Amino acid sequence: MRLTQIATEHSAAVDVDLDASECRELVTRQYARSETSYVRLNMITSLTGSAAGADGTSDTLTNAVDRMILGVVRGEADVVVVGAQSVRAEGYIVPRTAQLAVVTSSGDLSGHQLSLDDDTLLGQVLIVCPTERAEAIRHQFGTHPVEIAAVESDAHGRLAPKDIIQALADRALHRVVCEGGPSLASQFVQAGVIDEYCITVAPVVEPVVAPFLAIDATTRLRTEIAGHLADSAGFSYLRLRVVS
Repeated sequence: MRLTQIATEHSAAVDVDLDASECRELVTRQYARSETSYVRLNMITSLTGSAAGADGTSDTLTNAVDRMILGVVRGEADVVVVGAQSVRAEGYIVPRTAQLAVVTSSGDLSGHQLSLDDDTLLGQVLIVCPTERAEAIRHQFGTHPVEIAAVESDAHGRLAPKDIIQALADRALHRVVCEGGPSLASQFVQAGVIDEYCITVAPVVEPVVAPFLAIDATTRLRTEIAGHLADSAGFSYLRLRVVS
């Protein structure tokens, strides 16, 4: 299979074999960032806008290049941010080079699929929750190596994305990548905290139970292309910067 860098104003066309070492080098160059503070959104969607495939997770949408991009984007980050529903549905593996921050407004993390029995995870998993839910979450996780970041919620018990980002910054976690799911991603988009979108489009027509981004009619953003890859299987990999 071939991976092609589409020519843009900022880059020339490049074509490599997926199995060649040049492929990872191309992906690494394409997704590198030199800034010390940013918020990226990294997600996959079907042609119809679904964030999940036939099994109800992103596993049936993704491919080898998408997983490679995931690793590179995570490698650039200080922290990977996900919603509680994602760790229930997807069974998240804690990243090797970044912390994992799980956001919950309800404080209900029952049914999560995090593997927390490894002592090497100490300090790697952060639960971001409303202040009034913090004690219950500490009790729920017991002796498991998780940290709690308590954030003041609004009158409806919800956490504002800007307050989540600030709570991470207070812990020196400035390079942020949000991986969804759709509910958390949509909140981040509507709050205007995302400055770069790393979106894989899978060549799949999938029924949409919930769109990968559900935003209201007042949320409109202009972007410019920072990078564009495509492969011979029909997948497209977009890197888009928000234009002020």
